[in-house]
Amino acid sequence: METWAVGLLVFFRTTSQILSAGIAITAFSLVLYGLTFNLRDRVARTFALIMISVAVVFTGQSLASTSTEPVSADFWLQFSWMGITVLPAFYLNFSDAILATTGRPSRWRRKLAIRTAYLASLVFLITLPLGLLVGESTSEIETAPHLRPTIITGFLFLYYAVAMVMAWINFVRAYLRTTTPTSRRRMVYLITGALAPALGSFPFLLYNSQLALEHNLAFWSISAISNLVVGGLIVLMAYAVAFFGHPWPDRVVKSRLLKWIIRGPVTAIITLGLMTIVRRAGNLMGNPYTGMVPFVMVCSILLCEFFVTLLSPLWERVLFYGKDQKDLVFINNLEQSLVTRNDLSQFLEMILAAVQDRLQSRGAFIAAINGEGMELVSTTGKIDWPDENSNQGDLVELVKQSDEHLEIFEWNNALILPLHTKNADETTELLGLLGVTGTRSHHLEPEQKQSLDQLAARATVALRDRHIQQQLFQSFEKLTSDINYLSELRAAGRYEPENVLDITRPVDEELTIWVRDALTHYWGGPRLTESPLLNLTIIQDMLEAHDGNYPNTLRTLLKNAIEKVRPGGERRFTGEWILYNILEMKFLEGKKVREIATKLAMSEADLYRKQRVALEAVAREITQMEKEARDSHTD
Repeated sequence: METWAVGLLVFFRTTSQILSAGIAITAFSLVLYGLTFNLRDRVARTFALIMISVAVVFTGQSLASTSTEPVSADFWLQFSWMGITVLPAFYLNFSDAILATTGRPSRWRRKLAIRTAYLASLVFLITLPLGLLVGESTSEIETAPHLRPTIITGFLFLYYAVAMVMAWINFVRAYLRTTTPTSRRRMVYLITGALAPALGSFPFLLYNSQLALEHNLAFWSISAISNLVVGGLIVLMAYAVAFFGHPWPDRVVKSRLLKWIIRGPVTAIITLGLMTIVRRAGNLMGNPYTGMVPFVMVCSILLCEFFVTLLSPLWERVLFYGKDQKDLVFINNLEQSLVTRNDLSQFLEMILAAVQDRLQSRGAFIAAINGEGMELVSTTGKIDWPDENSNQGDLVELVKQSDEHLEIFEWNNALILPLHTKNADETTELLGLLGVTGTRSHHLEPEQKQSLDQLAARATVALRDRHIQQQLFQSFEKLTSDINYLSELRAAGRYEPENVLDITRPVDEELTIWVRDALTHYWGGPRLTESPLLNLTIIQDMLEAHDGNYPNTLRTLLKNAIEKVRPGGERRFTGEWILYNILEMKFLEGKKVREIATKLAMSEADLYRKQRVALEAVAREITQMEKEARDSHTD
């Protein structure tokens, strides 16, 4: 063989081995990704199983191809076949999960097919260590050992093909059931990417080793290209699966997956490739180990992480923001420049330290004005701060009723400087007070007075920003439940729009807590007699029928709400009755948690989760009754 041909052969063989190891790394990384972010989704779980089998297959093949001892190569080939035998069952289960997501749940035939596939994989897996599934290893192709096929290998190949055909029928059915353009496009990505584990994991070398032996260069070049394609298809498949079970916006899913892949598999593959090249170059030069190997490893990792950190904001803006780029850039900048309570406290401490230093005072403080009076925000030195029972209110009223340009005045042995700000409508608002103790106003020099005014202006800006941020956070808190609700609706309807009907609007968490507290003291106690639920309009409407007795009225309301949760028909201990039975036994009958869990045949942890759902159902019914009561008053 000519020199250039030998060089190409070494290049493609090395590239193929690096990419084979890279596929194993990518598959394992995607397993971690799936287990970290959406473990509860069936599609993600079954995808993780497929990636585990792919990682096993390519790890075994990669280590076998680099093993110098026949025993070691045989062991890793056997290890690779473990992933091959279980892959068809995982693949069929995954396709069924995809089809179920589109609104076609598993029936008895599909469940039977999946269980049969798992049983068949188990049988083939048992025959592997017995030496029945595959024969002895062979090294007909240099650095590409494989196991010889047996009769049972043919049956495995038939089972493999049947399982893949059934899985692809499920994929096609799932595609035909999708309706929106986005879901159809992602289903195409998923089906295309699903080719990777189906075709890339089966050891075709079993049946074409003679052809590969005769065309060595072509074999390794095709192997390198096929490994590159398989790796790309696995990433494409992971991209499509990443949207299942996540309520996050699309841009968040894409950004997290891209960062994960670049920081993990891409960095690992680049590092592995450079280390392999350096090590083999050292072997050619007669030095089997060189200090350049760890040096290259460290440099490649650091440089990859550096470029990811440096370029990630740019590619997120270009690839994921789309038409919302302006709004999202503003939000990101706001997050980075937002002043937290700790930031504000440090700034105000700096202002007060400057005040104390310039005026040589005993102490200084800044108090903010809120709806309940004054709040001491920051202090320095020694101050005489009036307690709640003293004349705090008189001080606030004095400042509010005075002219907005009120200058320094003395109050309780302290100099007080009101901190005003102008609103957009040109009105003046009192934000707080700057106080200085241990000095008198007539002792201030002009320079000290000017410095105090400048520092007070800076403190006013800080308090104004604090006030605006508090209003902003309150608005965000009110929006949080609606945002989460819309995110759940978007995630539920990605592949089956009718799933949107199954997601109920979350109730107010505070109302759920009130309901829980009132039911806890259902037969008497302060949580019932002092419950905020007594202020509801529906309670006032029902009060006359209970002779003005508030506790009895609230008990009736809670009882009516629980009855609305009750399914129709005779009471049973089945799944549809579980919420009502928990409410009835736990709160109305007062039974112990362990007794209820035993009666309903569930664990205590599961009982508490179901209790939460039951309380939310009661709160939802009370919300509806309250709405109807208010609507009747409006009419």
